[in-house]
Amino acid sequence: MNVLIKSATIIDPSGPFNKKTQDILIENGIIKKIDNSIKNSEGYNEIKLDSLHISPGWFDTSVSFGEPGFEERETIENGLNTAAKSGFTAVAINPNTYPMVDNKSAIEFIKNKGIDSATSLFPIGSLTKNAESKDLAELYDMQNSGAIAFGDYCKPVSNANLLKIALQYAQNFDALVFSYPQDDSIAGIGLVNENVNSTKLGLKGMPSMAEEMQIARDLFLLEYTGGKLHIPTISTANSVKLIEEAKKKGLNVTCSVTAHHLILTDDELVNFDSNTKVLPPLRTKKDTKALIKGVEKGVIDIITSDHNPIDIEHKKVEYNNAKFGTIGLESLFGALNKTISLEKLISCLSENPKSRFNIDCPPIKEGEKASLTLFNPDFEYVFTKDCISSTSKNAIFLNKKMKGKVYGIISNNKKVL
Repeated sequence: MNVLIKSATIIDPSGPFNKKTQDILIENGIIKKIDNSIKNSEGYNEIKLDSLHISPGWFDTSVSFGEPGFEERETIENGLNTAAKSGFTAVAINPNTYPMVDNKSAIEFIKNKGIDSATSLFPIGSLTKNAESKDLAELYDMQNSGAIAFGDYCKPVSNANLLKIALQYAQNFDALVFSYPQDDSIAGIGLVNENVNSTKLGLKGMPSMAEEMQIARDLFLLEYTGGKLHIPTISTANSVKLIEEAKKKGLNVTCSVTAHHLILTDDELVNFDSNTKVLPPLRTKKDTKALIKGVEKGVIDIITSDHNPIDIEHKKVEYNNAKFGTIGLESLFGALNKTISLEKLISCLSENPKSRFNIDCPPIKEGEKASLTLFNPDFEYVFTKDCISSTSKNAIFLNKKMKGKVYGIISNNKKVL
């Protein structure tokens, strides 16, 4: 693929051209030249777009596509196409399929589905067999087959000793362990955040303590065992404090937060829209402020969409019966661009997650592979169903105002615009 990008503002905080507007010449997927003005002597396809900005390709660390088993929600092929249109050059696929991704054959199936795609696909293997918190899954074999981390999606490891063993065992092959932050004995059958709104609306509450107690437990285990721990999708102010203290101790821990937990609160529940039913639940304004501050301070390392397509039969039903989950790939940038500083947002979508997951993150400079996200940070619009490429339409940001439009990606010697 050969292309000449004209007048692009480069956002690459660790690169030599940060905030500079340049032309970029790409030949066979490699950045050949970056300059103020480049003549198109070879007659390559030119890319000229309004308020064009370019950054290192984005990586989403928590994406669900359904296949195998739940293809009606999303296939891998359509999911990767959606990710590319949404600016993601790489995605980590959660193991919440049927059958569960808890062995090397399942990892190889997922990997093979992503061959020749513009967006690179990286499977996450289940930490425990069938995500049941009874026995460890085939971690070493799965890593050798291409798994980049291990965790039970939206399911806590209820057996503390099992997580202790997992953290110890994973050090033998430098594996990253996920631990979902929820104590089920405290969360019970809660549907939403336990707060004034849950009482007003008559919805069973899930206290923030359920998340914080689990994080405290996991950090104690990490301090004892060593190893590498990632805590996905935190949602409370106290969770930020706990992780900040752990990092000050020198523990090897990272965490992520979803776009919707940075922006939305449990005030959204007033209309009983099942798209607002997510795990962890939407919290309070105090929590969103603390999460945003955590991102800006670097306590929170990674921002994710936590993209989880749910078919209409399991989502457009009575709130109590609806499944948890929202899609988020298409809306992530537009939702956050007006809340998080652009450079910090790019770091939390590219360099930070790729570094943690040991994925190559080539800078924007001559001689490097072109792994680029193209976007317009100034475009304002309303997020409607027309903006959704996913098969499922369960979008928590539906009909919300957005600022920032993604044009697409250039990656793996392919262009999706």
